[in-house]
Amino acid sequence: MGKQEDFVLRAIEERDVRFVRLWFTDVQGFLKSVAVAPAELDNAFDEGIGFDGSAIEGFARVYEADMLAKPDPTTFQILPWRGEGPATARMFCDILLPDGGASYADPRHVLKRMMSKAADLGFTFYPHPEIEFFLLKEQPAAGAVPVPVDNSGYFDHTAQGLGHDFRREVITMLESMGISVEFSHHEAAPGQQEIDLRYADALSTADNIMTFRVVVREVALGQGIYASFMPKPFTQFAGSGMHTHLSLFEGDRNAFYEAGTEYQLSEIGRSFIAGLLRHSAEVTAVTNQWVNSYKRIIGGGEAPAFVCWGHNNRSALVRVPRYKPDKGQSTRAEVRSIDAACNPYLSYALLLAAGLKGIEEGYELPAEAEDDVWSLTDGERHALGIEALPQNLDQAIKVMESSELVAETLGEHVFEFFLRNKRAEWQAYRRQVSQFELDSMLPLL
Repeated sequence: MGKQEDFVLRAIEERDVRFVRLWFTDVQGFLKSVAVAPAELDNAFDEGIGFDGSAIEGFARVYEADMLAKPDPTTFQILPWRGEGPATARMFCDILLPDGGASYADPRHVLKRMMSKAADLGFTFYPHPEIEFFLLKEQPAAGAVPVPVDNSGYFDHTAQGLGHDFRREVITMLESMGISVEFSHHEAAPGQQEIDLRYADALSTADNIMTFRVVVREVALGQGIYASFMPKPFTQFAGSGMHTHLSLFEGDRNAFYEAGTEYQLSEIGRSFIAGLLRHSAEVTAVTNQWVNSYKRIIGGGEAPAFVCWGHNNRSALVRVPRYKPDKGQSTRAEVRSIDAACNPYLSYALLLAAGLKGIEEGYELPAEAEDDVWSLTDGERHALGIEALPQNLDQAIKVMESSELVAETLGEHVFEFFLRNKRAEWQAYRRQVSQFELDSMLPLL
């Protein structure tokens, strides 16, 4: 047993931890949890905890159901919302097959595999997510209209506003779990919040996003309200995204930075962005995986619907933020399509794969979009060579089906299950009679 495992066992004894929750994620990005007693951890660290993988969507077929959840001791943290008294802790797990080999159906393994490929090329991948979500007065009943907790707008400061207290409590909990927060503020729509996590390596960031979702929901429930990461719960208001800043480092050096070039962006950075653009439609079914995700993408405003990049252009799919002369290490690319309802392990694996493909193949970065792409006509966008992202889940599925990059990155099991699940979601969605149809057609037809 290594030093990290020893540290966990000592911490459990010193902090009077009575329960340890082992967390892992299914292919769709839903968090799963099994609680074990501290006495079981020796065996869990050595061999893993057995469970029936067929009960977890995407993890196993019935005839290969036995699987193992092996805790990663570096992710040990006390759960701060469990209150006083005996403590509860959590660790993320890697999913193993009975023979001890990694399960190719484990989203965490998919990301680790891509990070290993980046490491072989000399790179470490750092994402920095800006996570948006809505606070509602209560969880809406079926058929009910959601009601935001306030009528505030972008960066609004209101005396004794519920959002201030909420964000403060969330940030306090996150930082007690070792998750650093950079900014927080009220977003543009009523009830909409944004909290930005400080950059970390991709695996830690994906783990942090999963933890973030739990903390936000726990704090909301504790305050008698409801938090939702649904990309677009309101027709009339902007949707919620998870703009993510991406960078590659070679040791301590930012590989995207080169002094004296346009926007101080290196050839590696330009090729990485070119890869993001060229493969953007292929990965959209994963970065924007729900039928509702596309209501945000086609909804206008600052949601990116077209494949282009720009410097400080907030209508672009990829933005290169303004360069600060004394901060070359901060040169980065911001992907604006991804939303917080995705599976972060699969999404970051695919964004990394697309960028690395651009570097390996030497993709040329097209000309930047200097205009508000939304304000252009279809003809003007066509003349500029600007293509549209998939406009609904069905289109995204069809592009993903033929993508070698996505199939190779996700692996056969995850690729096939994800597509099968998304096809079923689209079929169920298209059969529904919407409120729009009832309101606009029933009185007339």
